[in-house]
Amino acid sequence: MAKMLKVTLTKSTIGASPRQKKVVEALGLRKMHQSVELADCPATRGAVAKVSHLLTVEEL
Repeated sequence: MAKMLKVTLTKSTIGASPRQKKVVEALGLRKMHQSVELADCPATRGAVAKVSHLLTVEEL
């Protein structure tokens, strides 16, 4: 299992619900095609699962 995840916002949050927008912002993503590296923990995996249709995830 990877220790880090590279999460990229690949789709816009314009049509997303307010709750999904908050999850994306909590992950540290603000703009399209912006990437962040996050620790691979259950909390991060859960947040990514909530908005997986907007993200691309790579294991590092």
